[in-house]
Amino acid sequence: MDQGTVFFIMVGICALVLLIGLLKRKAEMLLNIIVRIIVGCVAMIFFNDFLQQQGIPISAGLNPLNILTIGSLGTGGFALIYGILFYSLL
Repeated sequence: MDQGTVFFIMVGICALVLLIGLLKRKAEMLLNIIVRIIVGCVAMIFFNDFLQQQGIPISAGLNPLNILTIGSLGTGGFALIYGILFYSLL
């Protein structure tokens, strides 16, 4: 083999290794967002039920905007949604 062929094979192998690492990281990020969405939705249902039992007239709906907020921000998004609702109660 000549040097040019060996060079392109080495570049191809390095690119493949980098691509596998990038796909693994993206898969972890996507899984993290999905877990945040599921846990956030369950927490929102339980927290709405708890507030209703306490007689507090606040209820956050499960709509795409709230789900996106919780999925991207996590606990901070959950607190943000209920913070806005409590602020509107004042």
